[in-house]
Amino acid sequence: MPLDHYISQVHLRRFYSPKLGDRLYALRKSDLKTFKPTATAVCAIQDGSTNSFLREDRAIEDFLKEIEPRYNQSVEELRTEKITRDTVFTIAGFVAFVATCSPAAMRIFSGFLRRNVETVSEMIDARGGFPPPPPQMGGRSMTELLRTGAIRIDVDEKYPQAMGISSILSHAARFGNYSWAILRNDAGDSPFFTSDFPVAIEATAHAQWVNRIVPLAPDLAIRILPDERTPQDKLDLSFPNFRYRSRTPERSEVVELNRLIVRSAEELVFFRDDHAWVRPFIENNREYRVEPHTQEIPTPKGKLLFFAQRIMKAQS
Repeated sequence: MPLDHYISQVHLRRFYSPKLGDRLYALRKSDLKTFKPTATAVCAIQDGSTNSFLREDRAIEDFLKEIEPRYNQSVEELRTEKITRDTVFTIAGFVAFVATCSPAAMRIFSGFLRRNVETVSEMIDARGGFPPPPPQMGGRSMTELLRTGAIRIDVDEKYPQAMGISSILSHAARFGNYSWAILRNDAGDSPFFTSDFPVAIEATAHAQWVNRIVPLAPDLAIRILPDERTPQDKLDLSFPNFRYRSRTPERSEVVELNRLIVRSAEELVFFRDDHAWVRPFIENNREYRVEPHTQEIPTPKGKLLFFAQRIMKAQS
């Protein structure tokens, strides 16, 4: 049974601490325990990439074989602004994999699917589509049972992972055709963190869109800015709409970016330098994570659902 890393080891190694050699600092948000793992020892699940919902149950591994060998080179190409189509594909592919196939992504998209099934069930119930409830359920309707928590819709998290794997090239194409900001961090005492979900979200003026903040090294990150004018249904891996700009954010912005990285982390935050401010900073932001958010709009035929991701205090 293979040990599959849902955050690539090549990514985590870029955050190794010079003081620790081949290790990095890690802090668990749930209990604030710190440890010093190797990249091999974290962000891995036995058979995590195997998905029985797919005809080729290890299909994502073939995709990662195209991404991981070029990851370090692609980071350096971004750093030097010698950006090629392969650079964009590699980084966009990394972002797509984490954003759709990691445990955090599986949990988030399970929430969307659960709410969709609940809403459809309530609509069917309102139209009398279910038989009378059995006496054992107290005569309560499907809607009442759902809203009181007497019954719960369970989603196998491998199903949204399968959806993510099946559409991984579409996601990579979408990310690669957006505008990127290359963020160069020269605040030596405030390097970028990374995490077990290193595709942090940043709210935008558009309710359904979020920027992605992706730390690539302690001194380098990208901000991927979605554009609703970019075709969402056209798979074009030549990235004709890709564009970028490079800038050095002020220290105050670096702090806010790190706040988003910590709040978006599922459980583990990783960092290169164990500065005195790091632990209190993570402690102050540890109660948050990315949660599914649903907006319902009544229509003459039922409800229209809008799904989005939000950084919120973690739900139980």
